[in-house]
Amino acid sequence: MLPDAIMAIIKERLGNRTEDYLIPPPVFTSMGGEFVDVALDEGVLITRFPVRKEYLNPYGAVQGGMVAAAVDNTLGPLSMLVAPPNVTRMLEMKYSRPVTPDLEFMTVKARFISREGHFLHFRAEVRDMDGNLLARAKATHWVIEGT
Repeated sequence: MLPDAIMAIIKERLGNRTEDYLIPPPVFTSMGGEFVDVALDEGVLITRFPVRKEYLNPYGAVQGGMVAAAVDNTLGPLSMLVAPPNVTRMLEMKYSRPVTPDLEFMTVKARFISREGHFLHFRAEVRDMDGNLLARAKATHWVIEGT
């Protein structure tokens, strides 16, 4: 369940169209996502996701696509908090360290950078429980026409 503060902001932004969206998205729920903090005045949302065995690649580390999914699952809600409905247009990941099962969780801190017309720009960092950098991301979202 979304924290009340986040849900209130989303409802305010979407108005009577809130029921048109799956909030929280099933993929966020199935990945075990959890909202940790939001600082809307700074354009920041922090989430965390458990490191699960079913995410591991043959080398015993979380597959990069699952790390990217955690990032996308943080950028998506943040984008709904700061702008009209939009979709991910580009997501670029840069990995620094493997995400291994001993880490238990990965934390994603996403930040809204700017809006230029229909384009929204974001950055994100993925860290372990000790604050070590695991990956960085930058993303561009596209505001859906007619919203």
